[in-house]
Amino acid sequence: MDDEVRQLFDAALAVRERSHSPYSGYRVGAALRTSDGEVFVGCNVENAAYPEGVCAEGGAISAMVAGTDGEPTIGRIVTVTSGDTPGTPCGGCRQKIREFADAETTIHAATVDGAVETMPMDALLPSSFGPERLA
Repeated sequence: MDDEVRQLFDAALAVRERSHSPYSGYRVGAALRTSDGEVFVGCNVENAAYPEGVCAEGGAISAMVAGTDGEPTIGRIVTVTSGDTPGTPCGGCRQKIREFADAETTIHAATVDGAVETMPMDALLPSSFGPERLA
């Protein structure tokens, strides 16, 4: 892991501890860095109307949108889950990431033990539908 990914990993690992996941027990933390260098975090938040919760990636993206002016772009995002293999973003989160991604956006899915799977946006969501199609 390079220093930038390590910083995002540490931030995602820390916010993962704040997860509200009483139904699944599956804690997820996410940290993203915009192309401008700002860092935003989120954790999954479940509720009694399961599965109507908020994923960690969606929480971090919402914080990014609320905390930036203009059109933010995700440069890198790191998610941290438990288990032997990294848990990649769900389908809905792949589309949410895509909304703010560009060709340089990199996704790092990691476990708490540091196993990492890295992929570009095109590998996470091939042949995706993005905002440029609506321009």
